[in-house]
Amino acid sequence: MRTGSEYLRSLKDGRRVFVDGERVADVTAHPAFREAARSIAMLYDIAAEPKLRERMTFPSPKTGEPVHRSWQIPYSAADLRARRLFSETWAEATFGLMGRAPDHVAGFFSGYAATPQFFASGGHKQFADNLLAFYEFMRDNHIYCSYAIVPPQIDRSKPAHKQSDPTLYAGVVKERDDGIVISGAQQLATGGALSDYIHLSCIQPLQPGDENYANCLAVPVATEGVKLYPRKPFSRAGSAFDYPLSTRFDESDSYVVFDNVFVPWERVFIYRNVQMSFDQWRKTPSHLLGNHQAQTRYVTKLRFMAGLAQRMNEATGNAANPAVAIMMGELVAFVSIYEAMLHAHETMGTIEDGVYWPSRTAYYAASSMQSEFNGRMLEIIREMAGAAFITLPSSDADFANPEIAADIERYMCSGSMDAKSRVKLMRLIWDFLGSEFGSRHQQYEKFYGGPSFGAKLNLYRFFDFKRAGALVDRALNLPPLD
Repeated sequence: MRTGSEYLRSLKDGRRVFVDGERVADVTAHPAFREAARSIAMLYDIAAEPKLRERMTFPSPKTGEPVHRSWQIPYSAADLRARRLFSETWAEATFGLMGRAPDHVAGFFSGYAATPQFFASGGHKQFADNLLAFYEFMRDNHIYCSYAIVPPQIDRSKPAHKQSDPTLYAGVVKERDDGIVISGAQQLATGGALSDYIHLSCIQPLQPGDENYANCLAVPVATEGVKLYPRKPFSRAGSAFDYPLSTRFDESDSYVVFDNVFVPWERVFIYRNVQMSFDQWRKTPSHLLGNHQAQTRYVTKLRFMAGLAQRMNEATGNAANPAVAIMMGELVAFVSIYEAMLHAHETMGTIEDGVYWPSRTAYYAASSMQSEFNGRMLEIIREMAGAAFITLPSSDADFANPEIAADIERYMCSGSMDAKSRVKLMRLIWDFLGSEFGSRHQQYEKFYGGPSFGAKLNLYRFFDFKRAGALVDRALNLPPLD
């Protein structure tokens, strides 16, 4: 099993990550990434705990050694449940705040590997062989793979091949006997600065003429020519007391620039094929398995959200207030709906070619409403909080100043908490929903599954209108009453 310390050592590989105009010498030591890297290391250590062996691992079909269940191809509802319990354990360790932990893209590649015939179609057996070999390599070596599968927002009115420069979007610029060369950029590579490999593909539909951008491949993050440009890091917001979540769980989001990056054929799985680039997400269970993990993580985060809200109400003495109880009832209704939809992935799933696919309708129904419900849930907490978050001391340093500490202790306590405990709780909730870290999470969840119209269109395609229509036909053909 890969340990946390082994993972951290592996990040010292000369990768090119740039923050504040400078190249980061060591992501495990730089304040923008250090604590997030340690949080990922913690996940590896959890998975390696002997007492959790059954929950977190299954025997590799190739070596017989224990490997993470996130790589397990499900053949039954029980297998899918086992994957969920693995991801739930990791999600609880990070309070559901690390959306692209190592088990996320593992779900996508498990879905690919479950349907190798898709990659072999059209006489491309070598790509299927490449895919299976890479899946086995990642599974048996506990690899952390992130992905960049969305084109840059440069000019969305034009397809990739009609941009002002054909190398703005990441695509093939040269074919060689031993591989291909990629140039251009792709977003948004959440967790990219902390991962082992970058999976490059495109989840948006491409058009004829976009063949150079219609690829599916993987490269080590430290590959020559790969450069990562993360957004502003939130981990440096302040002390861990004032920003307990920002300082630990900011997994970072990055533009990835491919500057004439060589990719050997062995790491290419789809090559210049617009239709296969589109179909990889729907003719394999990759999108469903990856998002089964994502919904497991999200439900854990919502459970954490509900716990924060209730603890806040208890601290302020509002928990028994009927108006507050009604708002809490609405909040936990959303949480319960999402948890039920997650379980429906398993109970409503289908077997296709021997593989158990999570329920399409359950996932797309949840995804289509996530962007709307998430904002409402956060608004409920704000309504219940009132001024609680904006009447706090400026920082934890205020408690160390005797001149003002007495006033803080006297006036900022609650009926059930001393001042420091209450401030600590309110800082935690503010970091969850109001800090830069919290605001990023709100935006992140709004588009987690892509624009909501995409999920709604998919749900429309997969909903059983035949059964619904049969009810209408029967109602229209009711016999006349006597």
